[in-house]
Amino acid sequence: MPELPEVEVVRRGLADHVVGRRIAEATITGTRVARRHEAGPLDLATRLSGVDVLAADRRGKYLWLVVQAPGDDPHALVLHLGMSGQLLVEPPDAPREKHLHATFDFVDDGPQLRFVDQRTFGGLALTELVPDRHPGSSHAHGVPVPVGHIGPDPLEPAYDQQAVVRALRRRHTAIKRALLDQGLVSGVGNIYADEALWRARVNPLRETSALTGPALARVLGHATDVMTEALGQGGTSFDALYVNVNGASGYFDRSLHAYGREGEPCDRCGTPIRREAFMNRSSHYCPRCQPRPRGPRAR
Repeated sequence: MPELPEVEVVRRGLADHVVGRRIAEATITGTRVARRHEAGPLDLATRLSGVDVLAADRRGKYLWLVVQAPGDDPHALVLHLGMSGQLLVEPPDAPREKHLHATFDFVDDGPQLRFVDQRTFGGLALTELVPDRHPGSSHAHGVPVPVGHIGPDPLEPAYDQQAVVRALRRRHTAIKRALLDQGLVSGVGNIYADEALWRARVNPLRETSALTGPALARVLGHATDVMTEALGQGGTSFDALYVNVNGASGYFDRSLHAYGREGEPCDRCGTPIRREAFMNRSSHYCPRCQPRPRGPRAR
């Protein structure tokens, strides 16, 4: 699944090419792409035809368009990219992709917005917007109902790193598990958690309550830094299925120090990077720079 920098790259593309336009017609192919929209694909297509696109917003790995029909309140079209979802801006007469599931034509007869998803884990859903409960939020229209429970991400104004540090110190869980908990801080996925922990020299299994405040702040700071750097390079792409709205892939995978580098020498000390199973995923770390904790947590 794309992580925060990759989703932000797509959001910026939508802001540039879709926001400010009116959808003339939405076409939904099949039922799976609209499975999160309880009323079904026909209702979704009908409700999206004629709406104005007011904004392209994101929190963590959640992405949505703020849309408004004449005489109605703004709603959110939540865009789930899943494992292989692509949002592409293309001329209406461009060849149709094999796994095209939705098209959006605009009243200005300009480029279409297309939703392509080979593995069909992604999808579209229209939902209400609710006020953002986090002070300092930049989401002027609120956030979609499914997003209301997650915490701000490190790249938005509402993010309070010191508050996250205090919350982490009260927990008794592995630091990587805490980083992946979207309710506390959103947008830190498996790739960037491994990279932040490598930079901070902290093992993924270290318990949060055993880490000092400065150490936790260092981990969170590195998480912010690594995602900012990835964003500057268009995101991380291990799969040709991840592209931005113009079809270009990111290049940050060439700058990774831990994730995906099992057996390769650590860029800091030369020790081979180790990979271990973690929460149905994998953790990558340097056993010398990031020694495992002793005791039950280490098992």
